[in-house]
Amino acid sequence: MTETPTRIYVDADACPVKDEIYRVAIRHGVPVSVVAGNFIRVPQDPLIERIAAGAGMDAADDWIADRAKPGDVVVTSDIPLASRCVKAGADVIAPNGKPFTEESIGMTLAVRNLMTDLRSAGEVTGGPRSFSPRDRSAFLSALDQTLRRIQRRRTDAAATTQNLSQG
Repeated sequence: MTETPTRIYVDADACPVKDEIYRVAIRHGVPVSVVAGNFIRVPQDPLIERIAAGAGMDAADDWIADRAKPGDVVVTSDIPLASRCVKAGADVIAPNGKPFTEESIGMTLAVRNLMTDLRSAGEVTGGPRSFSPRDRSAFLSALDQTLRRIQRRRTDAAATTQNLSQG
């Protein structure tokens, strides 16, 4: 059984770190799928593909969630999408560098739902804080570390498989 290469899926409509993703992906030689509801401009590079998922409410989210798997990285600030991708086994990172994990996603989703309910009831809860250079730096570090961790896992798994087949 051959292993599919790592791929980065970008929930691109409101992603503030697309340029950083492109730089890290090219450095690591990892293909990127930039997914948006409609047309979005991407660099001309064979590693970067543009996906116009359609105008449906969750078309881009569904497209990503249907493809994300273990060994892939998903970049999104959309918590329900992050939850779906974590459950599929993908590594998920927010644009501020915060990882979504099996341990954290339940509480993150619960807080998001609570805030949505409060806003719909008329409570003024404020929005997210503004994106900062520190967030950009944290994201770059998190993406690089995640890609290295995936590569290490694959190398270790290949060595274990090789040792088992020899012994």
